[in-house]
Amino acid sequence: MQKVFLILGELSDDDVDWIIQTSKWQNITPNTVLIEEGKPVDAIYILLEGTLTVSISALGGKEIATLTSGEVVGEMSFIDFRPPSATVTSLNNSLVLSIPRRELAKKLQFDISFASRFYRSLAILLSLRMRDLVSQLGYGKAEAEEVKLEQLPPYLLDNISLARTRFDWIIRRLRTNESQLKNP
Repeated sequence: MQKVFLILGELSDDDVDWIIQTSKWQNITPNTVLIEEGKPVDAIYILLEGTLTVSISALGGKEIATLTSGEVVGEMSFIDFRPPSATVTSLNNSLVLSIPRRELAKKLQFDISFASRFYRSLAILLSLRMRDLVSQLGYGKAEAEEVKLEQLPPYLLDNISLARTRFDWIIRRLRTNESQLKNP
């Protein structure tokens, strides 16, 4: 499941519009380190297209996860102000939406409604990741499996369709902006 749906499903259209206006899209070439373990990160990234790998030095740089379109990275460091616990590298040409930490922090400080929706969405996202991790470690289930869309509670499912539309809207807006920059 694309984790960004959990965020976009909780936010309002105005919130998503603010993210689009404030964010920068970045084309990432293969083998580019987007986030480096132990080094401060200055953005939250949404993977729009492509594939990223996640690795940790404690395992000798071994890859522990592969991320595809719709994944979110950098949110843990945003929340707890600690350096990232993993390195995120592009596997192929990828497109990410970069939400600057400073701008996001200002928005959260001055827009309480946005803050409520944003932090709730991150809480849901991180809760599902924790459940996935516990499942992968073998606690409570015979075999690990990622939380599937149909396993989500009804109140989250109601927002997924809207979130998919918003995700497509973000990509269309970015593509439109890109073509306008190339052909002024």
